[in-house]
Amino acid sequence: MDEDNLSRQADEIEALSSIYGEDWRVVDEAERHYCIEITDGKEKPKWKITLQVTLPSDYPGSSPPTYEINAPWLRGAVRYELQNTLEEVYVENAGESIIYLWVEKIRDYLSSKKDDLELGSSEADACSDDMNVNLKMQDVVDEATGDLHPEPDLDLSDLSEEVESLEVLPQTFHKPDLVEKIQCPVIHHGDPVKDRKSTFQAHLAAVNSEEEVQLVMEKLLENKKIASATHNILAYRIRKDGQHNVIAQNCKDDGETHAGSRMLHIMQIINALNVMVVVTRWYGGVHLGPDRFKHINNCARTLLQQHGYIKEKDEKKGPKSKK
Repeated sequence: MDEDNLSRQADEIEALSSIYGEDWRVVDEAERHYCIEITDGKEKPKWKITLQVTLPSDYPGSSPPTYEINAPWLRGAVRYELQNTLEEVYVENAGESIIYLWVEKIRDYLSSKKDDLELGSSEADACSDDMNVNLKMQDVVDEATGDLHPEPDLDLSDLSEEVESLEVLPQTFHKPDLVEKIQCPVIHHGDPVKDRKSTFQAHLAAVNSEEEVQLVMEKLLENKKIASATHNILAYRIRKDGQHNVIAQNCKDDGETHAGSRMLHIMQIINALNVMVVVTRWYGGVHLGPDRFKHINNCARTLLQQHGYIKEKDEKKGPKSKK
């Protein structure tokens, strides 16, 4: 397998797991076969589709995933219409990570689906063998096995108030003409997450320039608790003014290798723009292994979702479909 494709697949699966949580399932990890049930987003969903994908060795570089879409009602012209829509999405984004776009396209389709949709009997007969596929599935991300312990020495209950109450300092970049024009954006803080004496907390701000990114970082670091943290991991994506296709993006690990790039990958998949996320970690003395990345990604994802950057559930070579 091409190493670059393997690395991109691993990043995509980790990001999808962070975005969809327990909805994202592993069918066969060795065969890179995954599954997700997608609904119309209602409290009691009427319409559901199961999307199964298998990742070939040359995905996403030069080949699409092999996929199946299954539901008892999904037959005939309705099935082919949806398949054509997914294939169009792939063609428009060939060479890119595509699964998130497929999931959300199916969700949009279900959300707009009319309750009075009727299927002709000939359509049902044509695809009578395309019923639901029963699969044995396992969670893609294991729950942390260690006991959760509160951090006795770290009180974050007043962190948001402390940061909000800090005096906004003038802009201090090397461009004097911008000093009076740029103000620090509003910073939002997520709920702290604790695991085995380590504490994680995400911070988010809507930004429109890299100067604002630096302002937010300076503002956060004025807080002594944040400044003294073990890591302050950053990722941001900004669409340049007047340049629709030009996106400035960057990340910083701050000592937690690859953590920033993983956060950035989540933001790329959901196409979050004009926003920055910082995840602060206070290390508690107990090594968490891979669980630390799960907490970092989940903190970032949760705050992005709370502020509307991830859709809520209620709201060249074509891909191969198993028919």
